[in-house]
Amino acid sequence: MNLFSRGYRSSLGKKYVMAITGFLLFLFVIVHMAGNLQVYLGQEPMNAYAELLKSRPGLLWTARAGLFVIAVLHIISALQLAAENRAARPEPYAEGKPIASLASRTILLSGLIIFAFIVYHLMHFTFGVTNPDFMDLHDALGRHDVFAMVVEGFRNPYVSAFYIISMGLLCLHLSHGVSSLFQSLGIRRKGTVAAFNRFARIAAIIIFIGNCSIPISILAGWVK
Repeated sequence: MNLFSRGYRSSLGKKYVMAITGFLLFLFVIVHMAGNLQVYLGQEPMNAYAELLKSRPGLLWTARAGLFVIAVLHIISALQLAAENRAARPEPYAEGKPIASLASRTILLSGLIIFAFIVYHLMHFTFGVTNPDFMDLHDALGRHDVFAMVVEGFRNPYVSAFYIISMGLLCLHLSHGVSSLFQSLGIRRKGTVAAFNRFARIAAIIIFIGNCSIPISILAGWVK
């Protein structure tokens, strides 16, 4: 623990923490999207998948707790690095410096908004705080009807709009962050910058299309 603490105090240590946690969160986003896309398979497959996860509560809650810790570490390390960068360069850049991309300029702000969205998303679908009636939905087999919950939830155009906007911010965040994390880990080199940037943008576009297709399909009446 002391070794980790000493390493974390350095900017390099914080960059490693932010990169590793960012990569783990990126993997989670992909897995979570794959699970959500089962809505296109219909009620039975999606509810069976949800029931499988809930049948292992110890593993499920351990994973949730682990993801929470990872997200908190990612945010804290990002905020601390941003503060260190501002302290190290209090004066604005000299004129002529290349303009950073929108994704890189807004990566901290987009990350904080995404975290706020995650909190709302959990209260909406996981804990039933905003819509407690969702927890009472059951299918013919007596399982929690996650399929109906998702459909009912996204039939609200305001919820769908908030989700789509949040996915846009998430993917803007990923389009820069995924490539940068490989640089922080020492994997991205000068000759591979373009390839990693392209990979990050393509991955962000796929995630945006995959996730946003769900509320759009429900609002359009294609999934019901």
